[in-house]
Amino acid sequence: MSRSDELFERAVKVIPGGVNSPVRAYGSVGMTPRFIEGATGPYVVDADSKRYIDYISSWGPMILGHNNPEVRNAVIRKAESGLSFGAATESEVEMAEFICENIPSIEMIRMVNSGTEAVMSAIRAARGYTGRNKIVKFAGCYHGHSDALLVKAGSGVMTAGIPDSAGVPAGATQDTLTAVYNNLESVKMLFEENEGQIAAVIVEPVAANMGVVLPKEGFLKGLRELCTKNGTVLIFDEVITGFRLAFGGAQERFGIEADLVTYGKIIGAGMPVGAFGGKREIMEVIAPVGHVYQAGTLSGNPVAMAAGLTQLKILKDHPEIYTNMSHMGDKLYEGMKELVKKYGKPWKVNHICSLGCIYFTDQDVENYEDAKTSDTEEFARYFRYMLEHGVHLGPSQFEAMFLSNAHTEETTKETLDIFEGFLKAE
Repeated sequence: MSRSDELFERAVKVIPGGVNSPVRAYGSVGMTPRFIEGATGPYVVDADSKRYIDYISSWGPMILGHNNPEVRNAVIRKAESGLSFGAATESEVEMAEFICENIPSIEMIRMVNSGTEAVMSAIRAARGYTGRNKIVKFAGCYHGHSDALLVKAGSGVMTAGIPDSAGVPAGATQDTLTAVYNNLESVKMLFEENEGQIAAVIVEPVAANMGVVLPKEGFLKGLRELCTKNGTVLIFDEVITGFRLAFGGAQERFGIEADLVTYGKIIGAGMPVGAFGGKREIMEVIAPVGHVYQAGTLSGNPVAMAAGLTQLKILKDHPEIYTNMSHMGDKLYEGMKELVKKYGKPWKVNHICSLGCIYFTDQDVENYEDAKTSDTEEFARYFRYMLEHGVHLGPSQFEAMFLSNAHTEETTKETLDIFEGFLKAE
């Protein structure tokens, strides 16, 4: 029995499902989770000392690679002064100033402790600002696990949301409307049916929780125009895309300015943190200035701020990082496409910059319904083969692959060679 198996046996006795987040569960791929002991650069090492090329990157924030020495040293220096104070610190001011100075759409920002909290708070702010209750989200876009956003994809674009989890009362989602990603008409219909009632439209500008689904030409621009026309707050959930697609995230990449933006662990260089920010007039509805309550006892933790600000400054000072990651992304994902074609498979590979995903389906994937046509049993075979041969992926068809700046020509070639081995074994 492996060390990971032993740890999992212990874990299931004291942790629901043996994991502290379902995203870590290996049940759908017929395995037990790998327990990670350490990580450096593009690699993680498990409890049995096996090394893997890592494409999880702590679900995105390790954009410089694991255990970056500059980030690590910043954390050590800051920790010497104490880990947490529950009080205002200079570090959180520096982080807020840096983001506001460098992201044009953000005039004010508030730190929180997770992406879920950032989204939940942004929606509350939008409701408080507009005096409206309804929100629009898109099927297949994940915005954390707050009650109002745990809504099934469903086929009924026009209906209010149905809870997608036990423990969420129907009343919590009755004002959540679900549209179809990449389908502006579905959004227009919701505005027509709910005239003057929609507080916010929230969207992952690149949907990265149903695999990776890119926005069609004009989709994000159309959302911006609809929200402006209807006095509705446009929220970009950039928990995954922020500081990854470009320094300015999806807003910079696609030339669209949102009213509010949410960030996650990338602004903590992987430490638990989040933030939401945007137009001053909206953000000033937040307490203690305004009447919308939001709080977090340990928000703006100084150690997390030191880690995140160090990483963001490196990204700002070295734009070539984005050029390199885009190049490596093209090498990897286009290489996968070529191999799929070479071996006569109908599968699809979607990617943008450093984000990518393979779908085991013969149809183009442009929304949630398309993504669900992927053969999850085939994915499980692919996952097991890649893991057994040293490639660490998210254990779900609907998770993205994350490249970091630490991935190289060598790791890309090795990954493609292993992928070709899987194709030959099919």
